[in-house]
Amino acid sequence: MEHIVDLETWPRAGQFHFFRTFAKPHYAVTARIDVTHLMAIRKARAISPYRASLYAIGAGLHAVPELCMRFRGDTVVRHEAVQLSMTVPKPDGGFNYAYVPFDLDFITFDTTAKRIIDATALATDLTPNDGADDVAFLSCMPWRDYTSLSNAMPGPDDCIPRVGWGKIVNHGDRSDMAMTLEVHHALADGAHAGAFFDAVQSALNTL
Repeated sequence: MEHIVDLETWPRAGQFHFFRTFAKPHYAVTARIDVTHLMAIRKARAISPYRASLYAIGAGLHAVPELCMRFRGDTVVRHEAVQLSMTVPKPDGGFNYAYVPFDLDFITFDTTAKRIIDATALATDLTPNDGADDVAFLSCMPWRDYTSLSNAMPGPDDCIPRVGWGKIVNHGDRSDMAMTLEVHHALADGAHAGAFFDAVQSALNTL
């Protein structure tokens, strides 16, 4: 379901109208995410660090209402839930797009995500987004640790969040990885990005 945001009472209406005039209204924030707990439990509980990261990102997005908001012209809507769309490598070296519904229960989410991702890897046709905006785009770059990341954007009206994350790096008795959130400034500010990363970290720490 989606709800129309009342611009007359929305505290960010001024920022919304201001940043909608920008030619390049997107910004990206990269933070280090601690995955020490995840790496410590993954073997005993047969947890995929990749799918655990997907789950934590979903928890982070749904913890911040602004990251589930989208605009259509001058109308802003808030989705109660968004799908997670990630790139899935194919055996021939190409990739497809998967669409996974988020579930706050990790086991339910993990089972569904594995089934969808496995099927998507074998699909023959690329399945780009059909125009629906109740989605967030995710991409993992496990080959490199990085300090910043940006995404290709079709234009200033694209308001779908992008989340990327990189290689897990060990530092003695702890491990971390880079994660980037890229958003449209008309819908989200730095405080919202900070709340996203806090929720991602909390989800990983409580698996």
